[in-house]
Amino acid sequence: MPKSRLSGDGRKTRRSSVTKNKAVKKSKKAEPSHAGDVHRFVGISLGGGKTDKACVAVLEYYPKHKKVFLSRLVEKIKSDEVHSADFKIHEIIDQYHNDITYVAFDVPFRFPNCLVSDPPCTGIETCKEPHVQWMWEYTRKLHKKKKPRKLFTPYTQRCVEMYVSTELEEPFNMQHAMGANVAPLLARAMYIQRRLQIPCIEVYPKLSVWRVGRALNVMKSHLRFHKHSIGGDESRREILQALSTHNVAFVYDQDVKLMIENSHAFESFICALTAFLKFKSQTESRPEGFPKNEDWIEYPKVAIRWDAF
Repeated sequence: MPKSRLSGDGRKTRRSSVTKNKAVKKSKKAEPSHAGDVHRFVGISLGGGKTDKACVAVLEYYPKHKKVFLSRLVEKIKSDEVHSADFKIHEIIDQYHNDITYVAFDVPFRFPNCLVSDPPCTGIETCKEPHVQWMWEYTRKLHKKKKPRKLFTPYTQRCVEMYVSTELEEPFNMQHAMGANVAPLLARAMYIQRRLQIPCIEVYPKLSVWRVGRALNVMKSHLRFHKHSIGGDESRREILQALSTHNVAFVYDQDVKLMIENSHAFESFICALTAFLKFKSQTESRPEGFPKNEDWIEYPKVAIRWDAF
């Protein structure tokens, strides 16, 4: 995979570290370089609060050169006896000051609406909130063609999870935002996001991988199993090779190797890439009638215009 000719930012720093010299964080903004303006996109793949699986990717876009460049990839961010892993994630982001366009999480960072509504919900049977009404309409349509017939639980799931499970070209079964596996990650993402003064978006990596891969003619089998313990590394290799072949993004060889070995590192990159696609208006808008007060995930359009970069 070709290496970028543009200058990198921390390309030798691949694992988490705490900046010893705090003055670095407060240094003045760098003068514009020959590379011109730069837009940065941060992708965060979170593990549980007490694990060392979290990864952060920093993607840079140079409009002058029309180049997308993975400038930094930090894996296995974990706590030590002095600093938490969350502190280290913030430290990475803070190094770029306000020069970040989007931060993209691979999990939700807000509670479902029914957990924060005021006044409290009176129950789905009588609730008139737009998102609950949308869920009722969706459920009734689903019951006409699918069994067993189950009701929704708006305090654990969101409209977007219901939507992507049946309304796209493939069924994408997102876990509920407050389900047993995702709820701890939501809490961690919310804890991190609350301190950020940067626009944040949510990405579902499996769906982004599918849309990006299909736009690059990658085999469906690779796109469906990119995270599997058996064969997942080969799938990630094929996807990254396709990105290189089509000159979508420049990635250093050492980062390619890291993403092939570590699915969380790969998904942090996919999150950052999806944020870039949103910046270039290459992600899907909310469907007509989708509740405005509900969360939406960003995912690429079916036909991505690579020439729009």
